[in-house]
Amino acid sequence: MVPPGKYLLPVFIAVLSLSAGCENDIERIQMLTDETLMPAVTGSNVEVIYSDSASVRVQVLAPSFRQFSNIERPYMEFPDGIEVFFYDDSLRIESEIRADYTIYYPDEGLWHATGNVIARRLDSGDALNTEELFWDEGKHLIYSNAFTRIQNEDGTFYGKRGFESDQELTNWQLKGSSGTVNVQDEE
Repeated sequence: MVPPGKYLLPVFIAVLSLSAGCENDIERIQMLTDETLMPAVTGSNVEVIYSDSASVRVQVLAPSFRQFSNIERPYMEFPDGIEVFFYDDSLRIESEIRADYTIYYPDEGLWHATGNVIARRLDSGDALNTEELFWDEGKHLIYSNAFTRIQNEDGTFYGKRGFESDQELTNWQLKGSSGTVNVQDEE
């Protein structure tokens, strides 16, 4: 005959293991279904137009879009890159910005682009290359704290600690600058 308490210990351990396993699974499920980790809105082939007094000022194009609005600092994410076009009063594109990845914080009016960021002024051909760029909509300002290269008709200039410019790229300043200046010979 087997004593009655001999099977009680293994059964108790099995029940304890199963209940501990259930708690971990419930925590994992809650973590996976946390609404703050999931986008409230998603989209593909997105186009956003900003206008002022019925005139188009900015056009934003992106292959994909995710909006996270259920968090403390809401943001919109463009994980597959973005193109931004700035228009003049005659609806001609003045300048453009392209990046591999971008986040937009709507409450702050702040864009943060990373990865192969290129900004160009079309009328002059001025071009800016960096790995990180911020665009403050309210201040009409673009800037970076990352290494930046600017090319224009005067030469190639480098900002080791970034740059600051108006959004039209007409008035820029490099931080920690160096460069090569093209000089024409007088005859």
